[in-house]
Amino acid sequence: MKKTFAIGSLLLCVTTSGLAFAQEATSQEGVKVGKMSLMRKLVPTGALEGQAAQQYLQTMQDAQSKKALAPDDNPQVIRLRAIAKKLIPYALPWNDRAKDWKWEVNLLGSSQINAYCMPGGKIAFYTGIIDSLKLTDDEVAIVMGHEIAHALREHGAERAGKSIAANILVKSAALFAEYKGYDGRMVAGAGSAGANLAMLKFSRDDESEADVVGLDIAARAGYDPRAGVALWQKMGYVNKNSPPKWLSTHPAGTDRINEIRKHFPEVMPLYAKAKNVDLASLPPYKSNVKVIPDVR
Repeated sequence: MKKTFAIGSLLLCVTTSGLAFAQEATSQEGVKVGKMSLMRKLVPTGALEGQAAQQYLQTMQDAQSKKALAPDDNPQVIRLRAIAKKLIPYALPWNDRAKDWKWEVNLLGSSQINAYCMPGGKIAFYTGIIDSLKLTDDEVAIVMGHEIAHALREHGAERAGKSIAANILVKSAALFAEYKGYDGRMVAGAGSAGANLAMLKFSRDDESEADVVGLDIAARAGYDPRAGVALWQKMGYVNKNSPPKWLSTHPAGTDRINEIRKHFPEVMPLYAKAKNVDLASLPPYKSNVKVIPDVR
């Protein structure tokens, strides 16, 4: 077990010169997003990172005991870590603490179409998302960049802070209602329902922001941002029974594709620069699935 994590961290070491270059590039060009939400300040700095590290370790240990943790010499593990190594220098400028994270990448044997990056840089992919979607390297980079962006933008702490604030407001409203002679429990129930819908909206916003930041990171590392369109078209084929947009924590696929396309003018020049080619000479992105049209 220690060998897996030690090698994973070693493979993801980033040089100081690489970080300086990434910081300079990020400050001059690429996507622009607002400041991180102040709601994350309601949670002690770094608190979620410690919890995430423990949870990640437990998950890996459980997977290993079930022979579901891919070994270091697994070709897909090698592939995932190589892609992460390219992405991480361009991820660090988005969060000052990220340079001190103990980054890890592991692969879990499961049919789940899922991947995540916990606070602190703990990345996991499931074989289901790689196999079911037949992910190319560019598409893996889009998924990984997106998940890394969640950690960089501290969306977990933001959601926890918003939950704390929402609970305080609901309880305050219930107490005020009781003071006025109304049924506090009914008010609390209605308030909780409204807060849940609001949190879904917040979560969709986080997803959109992670898409944008992830595209920027992937493009700078030399991965084609247009793979994001093909990725979500593939996802549409395997998620035909997804919940309606307003009850989902993820934006609808068509909305997501449109948002990705909207940022092509910002990220495609980064990709062309990383590939050292003229933007106009880039060929279309070709999916490895015949039903997915070329993305221009």
